[in-house]
Amino acid sequence: MRGPWRRKAESKVMLGTIRAFWNDQRGVAMILVAIMLPVLIGFALLAIDMSRANGLHNDMQKGADAYALAMAAELDGNPDAITRANRVRDSLLANADSNTTRFSTSGNHQLGPADLTVTYLSGIPADDSIALDAAGVDANGKNWSTTDPKLAKFVEVTVNPTAFAAIFPASFLGGSNGFNVQTQAVAGFTNALCQFTPMFICNPYANIGALQTALSGTKKPMIWLKEQQGGASAQYGPGNYGFLSSPEGDKNTAAITEMFAVTNPPACYSQNGVTTRPGNIPPVDAGINTRFDIYDNGGPYKTDPTINPPAPNVRKGMVVSNAGKNNCSYSAPNSGQAKNYEALPRDNCFTSGTCAQAGVLGDGNWDFSGYWTVNHGNASTSGVLTACGASPSRYCVYKYEISNPALKSGQEATAPQCNTTTQGADRRLLYVAIIDCAANAVQGGGQTLPVQAFGSVFITEPAGGAPDADIYGEMQDISTVVGQNTLKKLQRNEAQLYR
Repeated sequence: MRGPWRRKAESKVMLGTIRAFWNDQRGVAMILVAIMLPVLIGFALLAIDMSRANGLHNDMQKGADAYALAMAAELDGNPDAITRANRVRDSLLANADSNTTRFSTSGNHQLGPADLTVTYLSGIPADDSIALDAAGVDANGKNWSTTDPKLAKFVEVTVNPTAFAAIFPASFLGGSNGFNVQTQAVAGFTNALCQFTPMFICNPYANIGALQTALSGTKKPMIWLKEQQGGASAQYGPGNYGFLSSPEGDKNTAAITEMFAVTNPPACYSQNGVTTRPGNIPPVDAGINTRFDIYDNGGPYKTDPTINPPAPNVRKGMVVSNAGKNNCSYSAPNSGQAKNYEALPRDNCFTSGTCAQAGVLGDGNWDFSGYWTVNHGNASTSGVLTACGASPSRYCVYKYEISNPALKSGQEATAPQCNTTTQGADRRLLYVAIIDCAANAVQGGGQTLPVQAFGSVFITEPAGGAPDADIYGEMQDISTVVGQNTLKKLQRNEAQLYR
């Protein structure tokens, strides 16, 4: 038999063994590693997958951005705009070095036509939170897509869903071992004009495309620009003109007159929107007519010929008095002189009262032969018709007269007679913003309005004064067509990402 002391000793040994085992930490690390190793590997794989997926997304997004920006730069409203944009896309697709994605199931994959969906848009939702699908339809169901190159202002490039295979075995957790990555970019063409007269005109047509068509030939229609006289609450209509707020702040009447007198006013306006000038319309004839060598030396809005010299061709059907002297001036010919003086004529339809679009837009048909006979007698027309075409524009005839100073001249001289310092041929161009006044309910001032296009108008005769203040000119270019390139030096075109 074992005595009590022996049982007590055995209990102490057992307790000591248990205590020693409990306190022994040898091998614990192996157990912890065995437990945590799958978790650590899982997190590592997730980190690698996230990096790979992010790399794939970045490659695809950079590709979409590059395509959208390059293609948007071609959306200038010309008839071949979409054709040129597609050509840019094809050129980029052919560049294997700069259009490759990594980490997809296809490995290092060069983007091809099947990888992209390109949609041209006439506009985009004002709120960026409204999503656009690849077909150009927004979350509210509005379809912004267009195939008309004249209306395409944005391009949407969608890189189609690309498969990504994860390393992390998500299927063990009931998930999927792969997913698709898709990116999208929307870029647009931004047009602005700098050194631009602060003036807008109401489009004689509602659609800018119709005005493009009217300007597409060698014949250029005359436009009758009329002051809106119905008061601050009256609706502007076809052919009405108004003034824009200067980016430097609203100018007083004298400053506005000066901005019309100078060749290149210090102002830039964006096609994204302009703000109309509140207040009364100033008498801009004093500023415009400096181009014709007519200066308001004694009036309230004095213009200085040393600062604002005339154009090199100022023929306007007027008689000069005291040529070259301080009191030099021009006046309308009397009845006996009238047959020997003629400005560039208005379109025939203005005489017959048959002009289109509320009577403010001509058709480019004018009495060239009558003008030539009065001002150049029996001088041959072969040179001018070769330079300007069988149906010459007034602007082309005007420039031909400048470039041929030896051309036989009638009673009225081509060059200015009061101030001999002149500027270039473009001096008689007036630059305007073209607005759909009916759709935008233009009235009064202080409205911010979208610009359909910018335009240039060749002024054919001195502007009228109050109360009518009418301006007659020949439409030359709008910023959505090539035309005579009279806007090119003023335009600031760039593509930018919007989404």
